[in-house]
Amino acid sequence: TILFQGCRTFNPSIMLKTGKNYQYANFPPSQPVEYKIAPNDVLSFQIFSNGAAKILDATTITEGGVANMQGGGGLSYKVEFDGTVKMPQLGHVKLQGLTVREAEVFLEEKFSEYYNEPFILLEVTNRKVTIFPGNEGSAKVVSLQNENTTLLEALAQAGGISNVGKAYKIKLIRGDLKNPQVYLVDLSTIDGMKQADLVLQSNDIIYVEPAIRIDKQIIGEILPYVTFIVTMFAFVTIFSKTP
Repeated sequence: TILFQGCRTFNPSIMLKTGKNYQYANFPPSQPVEYKIAPNDVLSFQIFSNGAAKILDATTITEGGVANMQGGGGLSYKVEFDGTVKMPQLGHVKLQGLTVREAEVFLEEKFSEYYNEPFILLEVTNRKVTIFPGNEGSAKVVSLQNENTTLLEALAQAGGISNVGKAYKIKLIRGDLKNPQVYLVDLSTIDGMKQADLVLQSNDIIYVEPAIRIDKQIIGEILPYVTFIVTMFAFVTIFSKTP
């Protein structure tokens, strides 16, 4: 009973447990192939006129943004909690759910009312995911440098799955943490590669469940009880055979 009372005794560092009959989210038939803008994203914004022939003066377009035109850095805007961005001349515009290219086209259409042939460049500068590779004390926050970083690529950036991690039990947690979508990914087989090709979204959590282990401290705590039980059993066996 002491020895097998559960994985909490053997490995108390296991996090994000799900019940035996937990219903994981189903992967959509057509998974997104491009990153989509989300709340709390920071957008680097540059606007050019005359089809990119001339960059507009930063002093004319600073409302709601932080001017940083040196080296072509552009302005920075944060996507607010409701998915909108406060843009100069436009006010609040909703960009959540759009790919970067879709947002560029959308804003070019909006700014065409104020500028001649506007050409816009957008970039999400703070995209990141949190990865727990299956070994305690080795969690990492990984920046998504590429526009369409996949689950497999992010795991590689974090150093891969640890030697005590369960490749067949990887949880991808996405969305509102009060009511998240939890996907279960199995990378122990080639078929699981289809799921690993999923494009990550900002603030995704990748959790590789660690294997149950019995460390030296737990063995040291259990050993006296086991020794006592074995000794008592030996005494009972000996005395029961004595005439």
